[in-house]
Amino acid sequence: MKKNTIKFLCFLFTVSALAQQTKAKKEFTTNGKKITVYTTAENSNLRLTSTDNLTFSASKQPLETEISVFVEPTKKFQTFMGIGGAITDASAEIFAKLSKEKQTEFLNAYYDKQKGIGYSLLRTTIQSSDFSSGSYSYIKEGDKELKTFSIDHDRQFRIPLIKQAIQTAGGKLLTYAAPWSPNAFMKSNGNVLKGGTLLPEYYQTWANFYAKFIKEYEKEGIPIWGTSTQNEPMAVQTWESCIYTAEAERDFIKNFLGPTLKREKLGDKKIIVWDHNRDLMNYRANVIYSDPEAAKYVWGMGFHWYENWSGGDPMFDNVGKVNEAYPDKKLLFTEGCVEKFDAAKYQFWGNGERYGISMINDFNNGTVGWTDWNILLDQNGGPNHVGNFCFAPIHADTTTGELIYTPSYYYIGHFSKFIRLNARRVSSAVSRSGLLSTSFLNTDGTMATIVMNKTDKEITYNLIIAAEKTIVKIPAHAIQTLVY
Repeated sequence: MKKNTIKFLCFLFTVSALAQQTKAKKEFTTNGKKITVYTTAENSNLRLTSTDNLTFSASKQPLETEISVFVEPTKKFQTFMGIGGAITDASAEIFAKLSKEKQTEFLNAYYDKQKGIGYSLLRTTIQSSDFSSGSYSYIKEGDKELKTFSIDHDRQFRIPLIKQAIQTAGGKLLTYAAPWSPNAFMKSNGNVLKGGTLLPEYYQTWANFYAKFIKEYEKEGIPIWGTSTQNEPMAVQTWESCIYTAEAERDFIKNFLGPTLKREKLGDKKIIVWDHNRDLMNYRANVIYSDPEAAKYVWGMGFHWYENWSGGDPMFDNVGKVNEAYPDKKLLFTEGCVEKFDAAKYQFWGNGERYGISMINDFNNGTVGWTDWNILLDQNGGPNHVGNFCFAPIHADTTTGELIYTPSYYYIGHFSKFIRLNARRVSSAVSRSGLLSTSFLNTDGTMATIVMNKTDKEITYNLIIAAEKTIVKIPAHAIQTLVY
């Protein structure tokens, strides 16, 4: 008996030692690593261009006069879920007008990891949004039983583009959806446009609508990962919109949407709450997450970047405060675009920098994924059936058939091309306010550190990891990804 016990203890020791060795092997190290630097910069031809190959050397306490970026690989945070954009009706309609050659170029530009920036996330709409050529519905008006439900409208443009995007991405693209409005007969204002609220007597009908949509899209071979309750539930827009107070959204999820998806064997579909700006997100989280019967159905919170409509600054700290208060719930950036389209500003650098600033801050505050708005618009910033024309990272001039790449495309690419699914964010900090930085450790052991220079001057900085460093130059108004 004693002999067997000793053998068992020896076995446990061996297993433990092997586990420790395996863990040690997986810990990040800079030993023998080279650093490849990719750069995009204003007033240059640098666009995701490989600009330097560097090595590490011994480091010591940096001086106050030096500028540094500090990365600590052992301090790990959220797991990365993906970066992508929305395939709207507008994007799909413009895509269909491109030549086959340009369609291939476009798909590769977004979804191919080698030829493009490797998008891995996709948002789409349930029924019409403002970025459609007109309002439309999947049912005949007044059909409370949803007997006429059909996604035939989407089969013309949107579904074919989504399928090609998934194929180009390698067969998988995490796809989620959001409704802009219930049908007019279900709403207090009798109109899909201009706000209104969902009438209580149609809560079940509308919950059934999500289940129908998910099942019909999945029959098309498009797996739906999740849905938000409502796009921008506190904004009365001239386009498709619907108002939910925090309490109304909580009760709709708790009593209808959550139970309905579960009953329809769709309980694995993720429910995203809020899907609106950073300004009011904390209140929404407090109300919904403090109710366990509602919170149990909720995966996490989506948010947008338009809170500066009132003239203030982006409120990145609110994202961090939700993450701090509710660490068991996820955060996902679900929409952002540069408003007020102006063709004279296609190459306006500030538009790209807006993306870089938001993505770095949102990731450093805990978001697991980041979703741009329309992946493609025309030379007028549309089509949009209420005239709300905006920028996209890529535009197509339908008169010439050419694609126009904006700085936003390249700024997004500095993240999406180099951060792989299931990467872990690690601690990354800077010693000057002119720089921003975030870092992700990929599952293959490579690190991607993104550094952004917002200033008018070239900056030389130390990249310091533990006791080693390298020295990097970043041009004025530039973004770099350092892979090592």
